[in-house]
Amino acid sequence: MLGARAWRFRGLLLPRAGPGLAASCRGSSSRDKDRRVTVGSSVPMPAGGKASQTNCTQSTPQKVPNRLINEKSPYLLQHAYNPVDWYPWGQEAFDKARKENKPIFLSVGYSTCHWCHMMEEESFQNEEIGRLLSEDFVSVKVDREERPDVDKVYMTFVQATSSGGGWPMSVWLTPNLQPFVGGTYFPPEDGLTRVGFRTVLIRIRDQWKQNKSTLLENSQRVTTALLARSEISMGDRQLPPSAATMNSRCFQQLDEGYDEEYGGFAEAPKFPTPVILSFLFSYWLSHRLTQDGSRAQQMALHTLKMMANGGIRDHVGQGFHRYSTDRQWHVPHFEKMLYDQAQLTVAYSQAYQISGDEFYSDVAKGILQYVTRNLSHRSGGFCSAEDADSPPERGMRPKEGAFYVWTVKEVQQLLPEPVPGATEPLTSGQLLTKHYGLTEAGNISPSQDPKGELQGQNVLTVRYSLELTAARFGLDVEAVRTLLNAGLEKLFQARKHRPKPHLDSKMLAAWNGLMVSGYAVTGAVLGQERLINYAINGAKFLKRHMFDVASGRLMRTCYAGSGGTVEHSNPPCWGFLEDYAFVVRGLLDLYEASQESAWLEWALRLQDTQDRLFWDSRGGGYFCSEAELGAGLPLRLKDDQDGAEPSANSVSAHNLLRLHGFTGHKDWMDKCVCLLTAFSERMRRVPVALPEMVRALSAHQQTLKQIVICGDPQAKDTKALLQCVHSIYIPNKVLILANGDPSSFLSRQLPFLSTLRRLEDRATAYVCENQACSMPITEPCELRKLLHQ
Repeated sequence: MLGARAWRFRGLLLPRAGPGLAASCRGSSSRDKDRRVTVGSSVPMPAGGKASQTNCTQSTPQKVPNRLINEKSPYLLQHAYNPVDWYPWGQEAFDKARKENKPIFLSVGYSTCHWCHMMEEESFQNEEIGRLLSEDFVSVKVDREERPDVDKVYMTFVQATSSGGGWPMSVWLTPNLQPFVGGTYFPPEDGLTRVGFRTVLIRIRDQWKQNKSTLLENSQRVTTALLARSEISMGDRQLPPSAATMNSRCFQQLDEGYDEEYGGFAEAPKFPTPVILSFLFSYWLSHRLTQDGSRAQQMALHTLKMMANGGIRDHVGQGFHRYSTDRQWHVPHFEKMLYDQAQLTVAYSQAYQISGDEFYSDVAKGILQYVTRNLSHRSGGFCSAEDADSPPERGMRPKEGAFYVWTVKEVQQLLPEPVPGATEPLTSGQLLTKHYGLTEAGNISPSQDPKGELQGQNVLTVRYSLELTAARFGLDVEAVRTLLNAGLEKLFQARKHRPKPHLDSKMLAAWNGLMVSGYAVTGAVLGQERLINYAINGAKFLKRHMFDVASGRLMRTCYAGSGGTVEHSNPPCWGFLEDYAFVVRGLLDLYEASQESAWLEWALRLQDTQDRLFWDSRGGGYFCSEAELGAGLPLRLKDDQDGAEPSANSVSAHNLLRLHGFTGHKDWMDKCVCLLTAFSERMRRVPVALPEMVRALSAHQQTLKQIVICGDPQAKDTKALLQCVHSIYIPNKVLILANGDPSSFLSRQLPFLSTLRRLEDRATAYVCENQACSMPITEPCELRKLLHQ
């Protein structure tokens, strides 16, 4: 790693204040005890004394908008009235920097980011700081969700030259877009252990004037080192590593970091990370008869149960918050992201397939209920996120979590009814208070609330099982369940009257693709056509609003307009690798759920376009962005980490395997092997960083099952066989409906389908592996036995 220590002999820009990035919106709590700043720099800076204090309190925003007023991004529009001469990312800003010989200040964030709001309020709305930014820099604002390529390039720099990363991200660039200083959140003023944003700006301005040649030289050196460090290529390797070895190492690394008591794989903060849970389920399936296999299943199911019982889940309105600030999954960072809902509904559906416990299917249905109600657009698309912050009451300053927290007094007033049959005087409010761990003083630790915004407030978190709560008050379990559900519904209705969190109504192709998967997989597993129809509407939205028929390309973004309309930026923002990978996955899942081959045909077209735009024919694997789209950026990267979202290369590896299973096209299998080989070194070094790719490696080396159902799609016996397949956890499969038509799309792709016949004119299943098919099966119970082998 290109750690900051590598540059220490050249001097650092600013004193460091500790190893973490506590103020960022990723990978750390927004309620840490101390807001610290980490700054990475490759340049010498004067040590200097403590900068003079300046009044950086919030100014009334100017009524004259800056040029961001012409943008569509909700994040950029939030900054349209800052007293800063902001530019969107683009040639106009770069030309100005070159012409006026000024450094670029790049600020990257997203519209529901708590600390992005803080930095705007404290610094970007400040008149004096606004003047510094406008006079001495070319200031550029980027929505990381619109331009993930820009975000990843400069986040790579920040992480390599400091000890972490997050948002808001603050990076200073040369006019040629090469970074030379980077950090995340900066407070406005100097403190004992932190340097204020104004001081940073003045020091960089002075260094640009006095030592520019040294800055440029060191910037080039850093860029060269980052290029070498970030290259992912097959090199001399011919084949990917052993799946058995990578599986074992990945499992061992997860096992070592597992939290036995609360589940999850870190102390705090804790993120859901569905890619890890998906890996553990796959590992269990291939190691079912071993102790490690049982352990993997237990780790995943326990983590999902603890998350669902914790405060990271919104027990009143459903859906999951972004992460937990503590080890217990109790106090969340309250924003809700579409990609979390999409992946978690799949994880809970898989947990239901594996365990048969309806607890997990209920959670999955709750997530989709939330998405349908809060994040769905009437066009069929899905909005990106809901904010963490909202005003406690109308006209008040927004506070984090205000929409979601409760006092005991509020609950008692809403639920005063006595509970009949209890062994002691008890109201519905007291029952709910006990079960969900509410206290008079509030159940949020002061250490998680440094600003005192949540004093006396409570986050609902399940403290007892229904059985224990029922026993405590001498009640029937079902009676307690009914009372609690009725109580939550009353809280939900009361919460409707609170000011709502800001909705980021931007719609991203990638996240909509994940959400199509979420509805399709859950609908198929639970046998609910209604959910599959939501997936179909989502796919229709993508084709109608985010696909350019002439070029075959996806668009990255579109936006909710007035009156339920959908708007686009001009020129359009074209899709990145993750848009193609996640949409192709969604379409493959939708085909298996709906058996409508049109979705499979579109998936093939999109994969062809993805290969044309992003494939690295020399080194293997896919670049994150088109060469033309990223022109001018110092790096063209391949995403190499499965984090809150899976890496697009990991998802692509799965897609290529599945597409080969659906079509028999050898080119896609060859590409999958090249991709896995290119990422070999990364997998060998840190398999736990790529659990989704390790899973793809296993699927490749174990070979996929082709499960073929021959029958009329509308017939009951066909549906019974299809539902049998959907009810079983089989991650490494393709499910094909052969309707007997030799001219159908799938029959043209896979000629062997025309040789498979219905037995006695009944719907018939075949399980095929390595060009060999099982005997015909007509009974769901027999198919279940075969698939469980």
